[in-house]
Amino acid sequence: MRLVVVGGGIVGAACAWTASELGAEVILVDAALPGQATAAGAGIICPWSARADDPAWYALACISAREYPNLIERLAEAGEAEVSYRRVGALYLAGGERPGHERPDNESPEHERPDNERLAYERLESTRAALVSRRASAPEIGEIELLPPDQARDLFPPLRPGASAVLIGGAARVDGRLMAQALAGAARRRGAVVRHGRAAIEVGSGRVSGVTVDGERVGADAVVVAAGAWSGALLKSAGVAVPVRPQRGQIAHIGVPDADTSQWPVILPSGSGHYLLAFDDSRVVAGATREPDAGFDCRVTPAGVHEVLGEALAVAPGLGSGTLLETRVGLRPVGPDGLPLIGPVAGVGGLVVATGLGASGLTMGPYTGHLAARAALGLDPGMDLAPYDPLRGMAP
Repeated sequence: MRLVVVGGGIVGAACAWTASELGAEVILVDAALPGQATAAGAGIICPWSARADDPAWYALACISAREYPNLIERLAEAGEAEVSYRRVGALYLAGGERPGHERPDNESPEHERPDNERLAYERLESTRAALVSRRASAPEIGEIELLPPDQARDLFPPLRPGASAVLIGGAARVDGRLMAQALAGAARRRGAVVRHGRAAIEVGSGRVSGVTVDGERVGADAVVVAAGAWSGALLKSAGVAVPVRPQRGQIAHIGVPDADTSQWPVILPSGSGHYLLAFDDSRVVAGATREPDAGFDCRVTPAGVHEVLGEALAVAPGLGSGTLLETRVGLRPVGPDGLPLIGPVAGVGGLVVATGLGASGLTMGPYTGHLAARAALGLDPGMDLAPYDPLRGMAP
């Protein structure tokens, strides 16, 4: 069976590898468009600290995180050891007064506002209890520990003084670029062919027949569309309407000279939606904006840089003396309701969609590719894909 996978990000590369392992003839097509989310994203693998309002989202996020260690082991066996994955833990930080909001020197103690740090510490105890309750169904969360003020700073030295945090021992980080390269490399070792160019889907008599890549036809028995934010336009050209749109994210990389950052934990400030994570090369990644109205504009903007650096320095003022190395921009693919879009397209035989992971792309991406490959090859994916139906909510 010949499978064409359109999209060379983490989802498409994982799909190509899984399908190759299952014996399919695989062609992976990548347009390498500016703004690809995988190349820009920060890989935080810690779904347990998120609000689990949607059971379907939480279930997919948890199984994706659970499968990561097995994925890394299999990639190493396939000759791909450079994936940057490391279990470093995460610090879920309490709130507190931000720089610029301290009590004025002439304000008397009797007029002092409530003890913000004490209240935040009490809220962290509630967070710790909630995480412990989730550990029964997700033991990979690891140890959960409430750290007193300044102990968090011992683990991540640039943090503000007095920061309290809950340590989530099972959290990990991964570099999306390296992971996608490793998955694609493992697929090639299994015989997959990588083509570069822009694809268009061919549909006839109610099913896909292949794609054209820069005008050259490539026949296929099945096609997986894993083209991220560009998936909607690609599918529209084939007569299929899938509700996916881009959300711009700007992310700053900060050099911390002479610091061994290899074991620094992920930083998740309470309520901000921003984060910090470190990699081995004395580098900290600060992110990220969430800009739903930017379309496919992948420029770095002054407002975006200001937001990202402002949030980072409010939490970790010690980064202020670092070096601003670069700012990356990624266009996250976002579905209509926060859930991914995964599964066969009703009415078009052989066509499977795998996109819409939003800000969770590097957590869910490899397992989503695995699910899509099995669905495209007519195999049981191993979980119910109905909640992720790519046509849900669309008029018949």
